[in-house]
Amino acid sequence: MSLAISYVLNNNFFKLESFDFSMRSEEYKNRLTEYFKKNLKKGYTEESLRWALVNQGYSRSIIDSALERTHKELAEEAPILREKPTIKYEVLDENNNPVSIKKSLWKRIFGL
Repeated sequence: MSLAISYVLNNNFFKLESFDFSMRSEEYKNRLTEYFKKNLKKGYTEESLRWALVNQGYSRSIIDSALERTHKELAEEAPILREKPTIKYEVLDENNNPVSIKKSLWKRIFGL
């Protein structure tokens, strides 16, 4: 818990009040996490979002911790791949007909 000094107008003296700043930083992290999620889904880069927040006056440590939390939450939301995807490709000519690719001489000789 931290203490902050606030000025009381009625009695014209300074008064110590206690505030819980850890709660405030958690609120910032939650807001920044949602900000990162929303804008990463829109296609913005992490670096551009980070510098936008730094230019707005946010602390780099809070930004980094919010970004780590965002990565963890997005990783939990991502589906788990059960099988390895296979990539198939083919070369097409101007008329969209498949073209067979010949093996090079060295591949034919050495069986690669």
